Amino acid sequence: MQRRGFLTSLLAATAAPGLTWADAGSPAYLAAAQTNAGGFALHGLTTGGDSLFALPLPARGHAATAHPRRPLAVAFARRPGLYALVIDCARGTVQARLTPPEGRQFNGHGTFSADGAVLYTAEQRADTSEGRIGLWDSTSWQRLDEIASHGIGPHDLRRLPFSDDLLVANGGIATESTDRSKLNIPTMRPNLARLTPEGRLVSLAEPPEALRQNSLRHLALLPDGRAACALQWEGDPAEMPPLLALWNDGRLSFHAPPLELGDAMRNYAGSIAYGRATGEIALTSPKGGTVQVFDDRGSFLRNLRRADACGVADGPGGFVVTDGNGALSRLTRDGLAPLTALPLQWDNHLIALERA
Repeated sequence: MQRRGFLTSLLAATAAPGLTWADAGSPAYLAAAQTNAGGFALHGLTTGGDSLFALPLPARGHAATAHPRRPLAVAFARRPGLYALVIDCARGTVQARLTPPEGRQFNGHGTFSADGAVLYTAEQRADTSEGRIGLWDSTSWQRLDEIASHGIGPHDLRRLPFSDDLLVANGGIATESTDRSKLNIPTMRPNLARLTPEGRLVSLAEPPEALRQNSLRHLALLPDGRAACALQWEGDPAEMPPLLALWNDGRLSFHAPPLELGDAMRNYAGSIAYGRATGEIALTSPKGGTVQVFDDRGSFLRNLRRADACGVADGPGGFVVTDGNGALSRLTRDGLAPLTALPLQWDNHLIALERA
């Protein structure tokens, strides 16, 4: 091809619009599930709970993250995980399979930079559970670098609004590399670490000594730059500590329901979401079969029952909740209204797509 023809073709290819999330059906949510036959898949769901696509996973999934512009989802294995699958949701194909470096494990969560150029993955060293954040190029899917998470057992991580900084929930629990046995409960020290993309520690927030065994697990971002965190208590079961923490510029506050509901969640919060329309925070517990709702200052509002409820996400009509029995329900002022029920077992998280 002559140079002029080559340049014309190149410009045409550059100008051609790429695939968008509309080409994948414009899903509102992503969620991993197990079929009754024992297979695993990542689903794209509508706001009404219908499945637009179900793309196979090689093993049980945990959470996923969506590229802000391209119709790509990264599905993460349940920790300790050895795969993160990059899925082209428009074409229904696997674009890449990411594997952590030797001696590392994926911990179930990841997030993209604001421009979508970099994928950040929560990881830990298999031998010590020391936290790492992996950096991956979202075009070549090559590993670029890694930075310290500044804690043990990092789990969820989010990119903070108004910046490119990351907020990392370091759960504090050291685990045995294959069976997840907990090794350091008497001495565990969870934290929320704010990091620059280059790995500089901006702030580190830890629970007070009395709540040191309250593992900081999952995050929901608030539009004013704060964050809400779901906790899992590893101490004396009779103590019934608060399971909601609010993070504000490196400081933590802890919030509990009324005393009579102190044991409703069985000391275990599985997932968390913030509702933009209502300014409320929803906290779920599959162990307690409970959904609790707080306002954005941590004041308790209401307690709702749903067997094995765990996944929760914001939506145009309010919070949507998934459970291990295959149901999707909308959380209303009066309770949980059914949307759909599929022959599936939904896994822990329902991920709302937030696209540029």
